[in-house]
Amino acid sequence: MVERPFWEVVDEVRERDPRYRREAYGFLMAALARTVDRLPPERRGDPERRHLSGGELVTGMLETAREEYGPLAAVVFEEWGLRCSEDVGEMVFQLIEAGQLSARPEDRREDFAVGGSLAEALRSPRPPRGDGA
Repeated sequence: MVERPFWEVVDEVRERDPRYRREAYGFLMAALARTVDRLPPERRGDPERRHLSGGELVTGMLETAREEYGPLAAVVFEEWGLRCSEDVGEMVFQLIEAGQLSARPEDRREDFAVGGSLAEALRSPRPPRGDGA
């Protein structure tokens, strides 16, 4: 299998489904890496335990957005088309289907349905905690 450049794949995904801005996919990958890096060392070092749940990734994205964009985070997410946690799951599964991310057999889009509006969560004092976080 030939590995394809990430942004080329994102552009193809967006040709089929333009709901989410190109920047949102790059942010998703950066937030994923940052969230994994922040796992406890014993979990980060074990490939089986390093896998993030949908809720953990959503929480990681909210935390990363707050750090990167501060009070403008909700506006940025809205501009990118990220309105609810299910949008994060949809992007993840688009990247899985395109061969850019991997999933376990038990992983489902529904795992990202952790509740509410992302803008609301970003405006609240603390983002909701994902399962397993």
